[in-house]
Formats: sequence, C-alpha cells, structure tokens
Amino acid sequence: MKTLQNLIGGKWEDSQSSTLHDLVNPATEDVIARYPGGSPDDVDRAVDAAVEAQPGWAELPVAERVEHLTRWAVEIADHAEELAELECQEMGKPVALGRSFIDGGVQGFRTAVEEALTYPFVETLPGADGGGTTILRHPLGATAVITPWNFPVPMVLGALGPLLASGNTVVVKPSERSPLSTARLFELSTLPPGVVNLVLGDARAGAPLVEHDQIRLVHFTGSVEAGRRIGAGTGGRLCRSILELGGKDPVVVDSGVDPVATAAAIAFGAFVNTGQICTSMERIYVHQDIAEAFVGALVDAASTYALGDGHDAETVLGPLVDARQRDIVHRHVTDAVERGARVHTGGVVPKRKGFFYPATVLTDVDDSMLVMTEETFGPIAPVVVVSSFEEGLERASSSRFALGATVYTHNPDHAAAAAGIPAGVTWINQWQGGGPERLYEPAGDSGMGATGARAAYDAATRPATIHTAPATVSTPS
Repeated sequence: MKTLQNLIGGKWEDSQSSTLHDLVNPATEDVIARYPGGSPDDVDRAVDAAVEAQPGWAELPVAERVEHLTRWAVEIADHAEELAELECQEMGKPVALGRSFIDGGVQGFRTAVEEALTYPFVETLPGADGGGTTILRHPLGATAVITPWNFPVPMVLGALGPLLASGNTVVVKPSERSPLSTARLFELSTLPPGVVNLVLGDARAGAPLVEHDQIRLVHFTGSVEAGRRIGAGTGGRLCRSILELGGKDPVVVDSGVDPVATAAAIAFGAFVNTGQICTSMERIYVHQDIAEAFVGALVDAASTYALGDGHDAETVLGPLVDARQRDIVHRHVTDAVERGARVHTGGVVPKRKGFFYPATVLTDVDDSMLVMTEETFGPIAPVVVVSSFEEGLERASSSRFALGATVYTHNPDHAAAAAGIPAGVTWINQWQGGGPERLYEPAGDSGMGATGARAAYDAATRPATIHTAPATVSTPS
C-alpha cells in the first residue's frame, strides 16, 4: 500500500503528521493509497523552501523560465494516459474523459506560459517633463495554490502557469479527496528544487498554508464556505487572493432552437464528469413552446449515460467522488420530490458497490428547492418551463452565484441581451466555448479575482513605477 509523501525543496519526505487516511477508489470502494492528515510543520518547511528558491528563480531570464516550464509540459504530456488512469482511480472520472481534459490542461499551461514572452514585465514610457517612466512588474514571492478534487491535474496546471512564469514559487495543496494524480504530476517535475512544492493533507495543512505570513498570494478553488474564510484571512493580512468558488450555472433555451439537438448538448453540460464541474448546467430554463419536446429528448439523452468503472470503455458516467458527495446529491433530489418535483428518470441510488448516481431529469421544480438554490455538483438536470425568453433571462440572473451561464438562441437580439446575465463567462450556443484569450472574474458567492490571459499575469505580479526626471546641470558663476 503506497503512502503518499510531500515534495519539499526538491526532496520527497514523509509528513510530520502521525495521522494517515485511506484513499478509496469510488467505483470499487477499495483502498488504493494512504495520505497524511497534514501538519503546520510540513507547511513551514514547504514555504521556507519556496521562499529560499524564489530569488534565484526570479533572476532567470523570462525565456529561460519559459524553457524550464515547457520542458515540464512535455514530460506531463508524455504521461497523460497514466495521469488519467490515476484520476480515474481516485475520483472516478472515465479514463478517456480524463485524458481529454489533461491534454487540454497541458495545452492551456503551455499557452499561458508562452504569454510571458510578450507580457510587459518591463515597460518604458516617455515622461511629460522630458524624463522617462519605467513600469516594472515584480513577482510576488512565495505563493499558495489549493486545488479541488474534480479536475486534479488540469486545475493545478491552470493555476501554475502564470505564477511560475512570472518568477514566483509555489506551494500546492491538492484536495485530500484526490491527491494521487497530483503527487505523480510533481514526480514528473523538471523544475529546479523548491520552485514547486507539494504538501498533502486536509485542513490541518490547508489552514496553516493560507495563513502563513510568508505567502504573498493564495489561489483557491473550492467551496464557498472555505473561500469566505480564506478571503477574510488574506484580507486581514493584506495578502492577495484569487477565489473560484461554487456555481449554480443557468441555461436559457429559446423557442427557436432545435429541442433535440439542444437537449443532447445540455445533457452533456449537466452530466459530464458526473456533474462534478463548477460550471455544470444546474438550472435549465426552457421556453414553453418547445418544453415538451425538449424534456422528452433530455430524458432520452440521459438514458445513454451508462454507469460504470471509468476503466471500462463503455462507461460514460463514473461514480461521484465519495459517499458524502452522493449523499448531498440524493438529498437535493429527495428534497425536490418532497416539495412537488417530478422525476422523469434517475433519482434512485443504485444497489451496487461504488458511489454511483444515475443521470437524473426533474421537472416541476421551483426556487424553494435545494436543487435550484444550492450547488448540487452531481448529474442532475432540473428543468423549469418559462413563458418567454425574457422570463428565462430574469430567472437565470436571480442567484447568489455568478460563475457561468449558457444561452441557446437563434435570435440576435436575444443573444445580445444574454450579456446582461451577471456571470463571469456567458456562452451562447456552445457550452465551454472560447479559447485561451478568455478573461473573466466570478461574482457573488462564486468568488473574486480576475483570471485568464494577461489578467493572470497582472494578479501574479506587483507593478512599481520608476520615474527619472531630466538631469539638471548648474552653471558655475
């Protein structure tokens, strides 16, 4: 039985914690590894290593840092299948799906890193007084990245690129629910010692990391409750934070679209990765003119999401990450049914080993139900029939979450009106569309801190201005 270790200053070492936890495969319920509970001592050592390594890393020319990071990206790409297998073991994602997201994560990492070659770390401007102004964008120092369990490898890569390319060093703490693939990712590191460090554990590692007085930025993806605590703590000590928290993403379906094709697209957005995506489609508002055909097609699409172990090529829907998450999902469905919702398919915990839950379609839902107000993070598609596109937009905008939104319409005026949804990203006619130039900031309970493209470099650096006035030479009398 493998016991996972921390990576500190380029060396793998056991945690100072005396507590070990079992890591369970959610499809088989077998123990596949053990990981430490974490300790402040681990965090202190990792932060010290990051602080020590940071000046030397920052002194490297930008092109040399990019070369180091690109070399690591090549190594990761060469092991993408292995990393996808590990993600499947630890959190249930089908291997083929995991591989596609890891491939995308590596490409995104490379694109973000290459952005450093054109980012204005040094910018010289003419001064109005005849002098000159230079804007320097300095790295922050040692930073912390805390990642969630639903996309272990891609989420680490998404956070690290701009931080490292800017000259910062990083301590990463992955979710204790999926540390296996992240540990392997760091085994593949080709970076100088201390540039990236890994500490494992639960809140006993996470809390001291985000509270550490030598950490200059905290990049956190996770729950609203934890994000609030982190934001309050970092704000109190004037440390930057980037917080991507929960989502309850709406979908608005206009009357003029093909109900069958749109239902198939929405089924993917609601059920892929077993609904365990921050931008999963969790509230569906469909125009009454096509509602009956749409719901029928959505139920048909749900039936194609076969449950099973992600190593099986026939599997489309893997298990939820653990029993706790399945309990949350089923509680939302049960609450909806008790309040009058109708289950068209799914909604029953399968009698089999593993933490599986079927693709589920609900109608007759309303805003009194948990499934419409709280993040479900499971394969549930609740459908609300609306009388107009305008009603759909209004209801889509009425949430304390504001991460993403999707609108399906063939009406140009309606497409333009979709920009009014208070979301960080709004997709029109294609969920998850767009490229690496995407720039966004969540709002409300979904978090804070702009990211993507150059905004990620702005967040990873501190600008300073140096103004040089014209030299004056006095004339001897």
